[in-house]
Formats: sequence, C-alpha cells, structure tokens
Amino acid sequence: MLALFYIFIAVAIGVSFWQITRIMNFRSVIATDEDNEKQAKYSLAFLAFLYAMMIYCLIAMNVIMLPEAASVEGEHDDNLFNITFWLIGIVQFGMQFLIFFFTYKYRGNKNNKALFYADSHKLELIWTTIPAVTIVLLIGYGLWAWNNIMYVGDDENPIVIEVYSQQFRWDARYAGEDNQLGLGNVNFIKGINTMGVDMSDPSAQDDKQVTELYLPKGKKILFKFRSQDVLHSAYMPHFRAQMNCVPGMVTQFAFTPKYTTAEMRQNSEVVAKTDGINKIRRAKGEDPYEFDYVLLCNKICGASHYNMQMKITVVEEEEYNKWLSEQKTLAQVIK
Repeated sequence: MLALFYIFIAVAIGVSFWQITRIMNFRSVIATDEDNEKQAKYSLAFLAFLYAMMIYCLIAMNVIMLPEAASVEGEHDDNLFNITFWLIGIVQFGMQFLIFFFTYKYRGNKNNKALFYADSHKLELIWTTIPAVTIVLLIGYGLWAWNNIMYVGDDENPIVIEVYSQQFRWDARYAGEDNQLGLGNVNFIKGINTMGVDMSDPSAQDDKQVTELYLPKGKKILFKFRSQDVLHSAYMPHFRAQMNCVPGMVTQFAFTPKYTTAEMRQNSEVVAKTDGINKIRRAKGEDPYEFDYVLLCNKICGASHYNMQMKITVVEEEEYNKWLSEQKTLAQVIK
C-alpha cells in the first residue's frame, strides 16, 4: 500500500512538471479573436454543465442526508443548517452565473477597448454590509441555539445520565432516585467497577450502570461525559448532539427526544434509507438492517475507533420507568 502511495506521488509530480512545461510554452502564443470566441462559448457550456451537476447532487444525493432531527433542540440545528444552505446556494448560483456570463460578454476582441473602472464606494458598501449583517444574524441565531442547548435550569428537572468513554467502548450510568450521580475518578477503577465510581459517596449507591441507553420521549436528558484514556467525541447524529469526552474533566450536553425508536422507523426518510441499505445488504447476502438510534465516537481514537458505538432506544415514559426499575443499582452489583 505504501508503494502505491509513493507511485501516486511520483506520477503527480511528473504530471505537474509536464503541465508547467506546457504553460511555459504558451508564453509566445497570442490568442486570436476566434480563440477567444471559442473559449467564451466553452465557458457558457461549462456553466450549463455546472448547474446540471449541482441540481443533480441536490436531488440525487439528498438520500444520504440525515432525516429530520429526533430531538426538540435539534430543530434549531436543522433550521440553522437550512437557512445557511439556502443562502449559500442562492449566492453560489448567482455568482457562478455572473462569473461565466461576464467571461463570455467581455471576451477578447481587438475591436473592443478596455474600460478601467477605478472604484465605487456604493458597490463596496453593498458587498461589505450585506455579508456582514447576514453573518451577524447567523452567528446570533447560532449562539442562541447553543445557549438553549447548553443551559439546563433546575426547574426543568432533567434526567441525569453519565456517558463514559474508553478505547473502544461506551458505558452509561443513570442517576438514582436522588437524581444525583456519585463521584467518579479513574483511580477507583477496579474489577467490575469499570467506570471508576466512588462507592463511598452516598449519591453513588443508587446509580445504575448499563451498556445500552434507554431514553424517555419528551423528557429533558442531561448527559455528563467522561473519558478514561484519550479524547473521544460522543456523537448522536439523529439528535443533533455531539460533545467531546475529555480525560480529567466532565463535559455535558442536553436534549429532549421527540420521537420513539418505533415512531422514527415509520418516518418516510428513514424508511427510504433503510430500504436502500437493505437492497445493498441483500445483494451481499447479509442480514437485513433495522433502524436504531446510535451513539458513535466522532474522534479517531485508535485502531478500533470505527467499532465504538452504543445502541440508543427511545420509548414512552411508562416503558422507560419499567426498564429502569429492572436495572440493578451499583450497591447491589459492587459488593
């Protein structure tokens, strides 16, 4: 593999020298009006091709996009993405047209005389003010959305869950009846106490450690993140949530699930994506795929980074309470 890489580098260097040599040879060539006419028409043809490819990608590649946000807070993330996407798209279409149209309109012609336009304070004010105001509004909305996600008031009474990362697995710990997590530190890791919970802390006695996340629909969840070894990143794409897990410190993120797993499986976008995936899996003779929410690591944390994931199941609150009541407390597990 390394040999192929070196071969690719050698070929790239060779092609670069060849192109530079060709460019140097063009110094003595003077374009004629006929050449300029051809190149101008080619630019219009390329513009049409560029528009066709952009429209194709917008339509055909939409299938790889995530479905709608599965959390209340994620709606703001989607709104910000859509606003930014449409703004950039409109500017992109307009600017590409101007670039190639003016290339055609002002093509070289010996009968035309160039007009040197020094400056225009009006134009400069327009193209400075409009982007500046747009960026301020986008950043303002983004900061509001971020603060809305990060701030968790006591009156919201969120469910507190700790997500613990290590190469290459996730563990989770639910706060007990007191809704307070016991202290945790890597120095307490011993035997089955894989999350390093301080069992001398009274708040830790009713905590519950699990290997799969269950979340209730419609309830605010406050996640606390820790890392045992290296920098990981807890990424829950369908909830539009991501937070780094940093060794030696606790980070947090909160969101409110708005669709159960069963409801999300009926989402038209999810159904279409699932059908597409299963079509490929059938061709390979693999078992069919069924949609599930998932927690991934979004930092390249080592050799098995790709395999670091945890299933997330969102259910109605009644089912969630039943499941949680069936889990053993740390006091019962760690004697």
